[in-house]
Amino acid sequence: MGHIIRHHHHLVDSWRQLDESVRQGGPVRKRLSHDGDEKERESFLLGMFNLAMQLAPQIVDQIDLTGHQHLLDLGGGPGTYAIHFCWKNPALRATIFDLPTTAKLAEETIARFALQQRINFTPGDFQEDALGEGYDVAWLSHVLHGENEQGCARMLAKTFAALETNGRLLIHEFVLDDSRDRPLFPTLFSLNMLVGTPAGKAYSEGEIRELIAAAGFVETERLPIPLPNGAAVISSRKPG
Repeated sequence: MGHIIRHHHHLVDSWRQLDESVRQGGPVRKRLSHDGDEKERESFLLGMFNLAMQLAPQIVDQIDLTGHQHLLDLGGGPGTYAIHFCWKNPALRATIFDLPTTAKLAEETIARFALQQRINFTPGDFQEDALGEGYDVAWLSHVLHGENEQGCARMLAKTFAALETNGRLLIHEFVLDDSRDRPLFPTLFSLNMLVGTPAGKAYSEGEIRELIAAAGFVETERLPIPLPNGAAVISSRKPG
């Protein structure tokens, strides 16, 4: 747990300025993914990796990807979920698409689990760059909350374009009730996005469903996977 504890240490100063952030409606710290100190970014990435290594087996076990061949792990960091999906599905290969600053850690992690032949890393900015093509399933774990509605719409439109017909979309997020004031953890997490990102926030299930539908996806459902901290997995499909 050391890396996530160190990450929380780096968050303390911005939370100390929460009142200022609420008054001005914007962040009081630089964004780690783009501008943060290398040690701060490493603490964040490895902290997320360690937490996901505990949770990923529970999630992956309950998602049937039988018949799927190529997974896009968008904003996948060190590739925790790509690794577990490939372990669970021997015929599956995966592409992690994330910022160039993540490449070294991701490639080291993939090599650590001896999956270099099945998982590759593509550097890029998913708000600016094309994601590639030929994927039949896309996994978006905790990436929507870093963007405003317009950023989420662009991300989902790019994912839609990258997926083949009948390709599956899987979104993993902390999800607010439609009242947007509960459950507690997603509500507090939304404040963390306020103090640290230009426009990030937690979204309600209704808002996520609207964004998915606007991008062209169909057959949206919340999967019956019990997860901690108000998280959920929402599934959808690119129509034929």
